[in-house]
Amino acid sequence: MTTLTLAHSPDADDAFMFYALARERIDTEGLRFQHVLEDIETLNQRARESTYDITAVSFHAYAYLHDRYALLRCGSSFGDGCGPIVVARVGARLEASGLARSRVAVPGPLTTAALLLKLFAPKVETVPVRFDEIPAAVAEGKVAAGVLIHEGQLTFAGAGLEKVLDLGAWWAKETSLPVPLGGNAVRRELAPEHVAQIARVLERSIRYALDHRSEALDYALQFGRGMSRELGDKFVGMYVNRWTLEAGPDGRRALQLLLDRAFDARLIPARMPVELVPPLADKDGLR
Repeated sequence: MTTLTLAHSPDADDAFMFYALARERIDTEGLRFQHVLEDIETLNQRARESTYDITAVSFHAYAYLHDRYALLRCGSSFGDGCGPIVVARVGARLEASGLARSRVAVPGPLTTAALLLKLFAPKVETVPVRFDEIPAAVAEGKVAAGVLIHEGQLTFAGAGLEKVLDLGAWWAKETSLPVPLGGNAVRRELAPEHVAQIARVLERSIRYALDHRSEALDYALQFGRGMSRELGDKFVGMYVNRWTLEAGPDGRRALQLLLDRAFDARLIPARMPVELVPPLADKDGLR
């Protein structure tokens, strides 16, 4: 049996996707997965060292990883008119137009959340802060605002914060496309037949979760950091959707546009063509 390291974020949507793998509910075709849980910026940085066989990465980070990792067609997070949000303290009277003159906490320099903020407000001063420490940093006045990912997008009001900007809604208005946030990547050293096998198993896991939503949600809520079942279900639904099973033409266009705009704004080092694996010719075998 082949053992592969599978690294992902300790949050409810990733846990939902990989429930069937973690609890051995599906045929893994002889593959065994060692799950590694780290925050997304840690995964981005470790991917630069080719640490894991399969890893969640921010699409922003892909611009620095493409020589080491290829993006899988399945397992991506795209927001449908929703995405990372910028928050400030209640009563701060900070408007979106004022972000360019503010210090804003971001959950890591290679996160897509940080990239979207820079595309919206190129002159903004960003401060890297671990994703789960951002609400407190904003509430305590250490920064004027913060970009929230994961469940913080739904629970911020309880920390005395208010929304300044939804970067996903801004992107949707700008482009009429879903907002591309992150995906699963495989080491390029792996043989094509192994990549195809991994893709089949991961898609099988996602389909199982979608088809057995209640039990998968029970598992995922262990990683919800206090979210109610209602909020957890809403959060999972935001980012485990039709683009998670297959990025598709709209997902690919959205990701290419994000990377093109990032390069034009000199936020990534090179123009980056989007490559998804396995090739479409092999996709019929994924069912």
